[in-house]
Amino acid sequence: MKLINPEGLKPGDTVASVSLSWGGAGDPEINWRYLLGKKRLEDIFGLKVVEMSTTLKGSGYVYNHPEERAKDLMDAFKDPEIRGVFSCIGGDDSIRMLPYIDYELIRENPKVFIGYSDTTITHLICHKAGISSFYGPSILAEMAENVEMHQYTVDWIKKCLFDNDVIGRIQPTELWTSERLPWEEGNRDIKRKMLPNNGYELLQGEGTVEGRLFGGCVEVLEMAKGTEIWPDLDTFNSAILFLETSEDMPNPENLLYALRNYGAQGILERINGMIFGKPYHNKYYDEYKDVIKKALKEYSLESLPVLYNLSFGHTSPMIVLPYGALAEIDCIQSAFSILEPGVL
Repeated sequence: MKLINPEGLKPGDTVASVSLSWGGAGDPEINWRYLLGKKRLEDIFGLKVVEMSTTLKGSGYVYNHPEERAKDLMDAFKDPEIRGVFSCIGGDDSIRMLPYIDYELIRENPKVFIGYSDTTITHLICHKAGISSFYGPSILAEMAENVEMHQYTVDWIKKCLFDNDVIGRIQPTELWTSERLPWEEGNRDIKRKMLPNNGYELLQGEGTVEGRLFGGCVEVLEMAKGTEIWPDLDTFNSAILFLETSEDMPNPENLLYALRNYGAQGILERINGMIFGKPYHNKYYDEYKDVIKKALKEYSLESLPVLYNLSFGHTSPMIVLPYGALAEIDCIQSAFSILEPGVL
């Protein structure tokens, strides 16, 4: 199924911030960081940011009211003045919104939606509704980067959300970090330590393959399997599956179990390739590679192209991946490209 692309953002547009899982943006000790991320969206991208009704009601209230989180999402899509929706942060229970989702409303009002981690659930909601959304930065975790946003992140947000030209080749970032500084206001002027990045690694495969992007955070996808938002097998036909792990740093055995499930469902044999995100803190960097190759070998898929160590998800800086966009893995050059625009 070809997804509906939203219209691109432009300076002056109004966008909504939403707390669809953890509500920390409204907690007094964290709110400064939300305000910083909001200011970055306004100053760097020229957007006007408005909050929905529960965005800043705090983590306790947001946890107890999944129906109001879902209503915020529906209201943001329904409001014609709102041109995009930005997730404040992930969490661990977006899935509790499912009983309250109106998929037809989303389908009839396509617009930019962006976030990552537990926001994978909302991406699957958008996918079920038939619209493309964007796996990318959140307000608290990347827009509010200490001192300044990474230019690499800024550039990919602009390219994918504001520009209707083909996205093109995505070069690896030269530096990266996943250092976790406490979110105290006194730390706002302390930069996280950046480390050299070793670029993309080709784990296996030959030639060049194309496919439409689908995926998300491994642990969150596990929660979604078997629910109403888990796509049918045809979604995976000739797809490029993108996967990344969270700051929980799941052990390699759990990743193996997840990949075996994809194999048992018949997903791995349908896809054209896989891209895998840089692990948090680079923990299990080599072990994850071994597990990926082991799972694919178990299903006689030793030639399936797999590109490793891409910058999407829980490390900084990060790229933006549009669901449903046609992408390419070039095994010869160990390169990754997106062959279509992200927006109209």
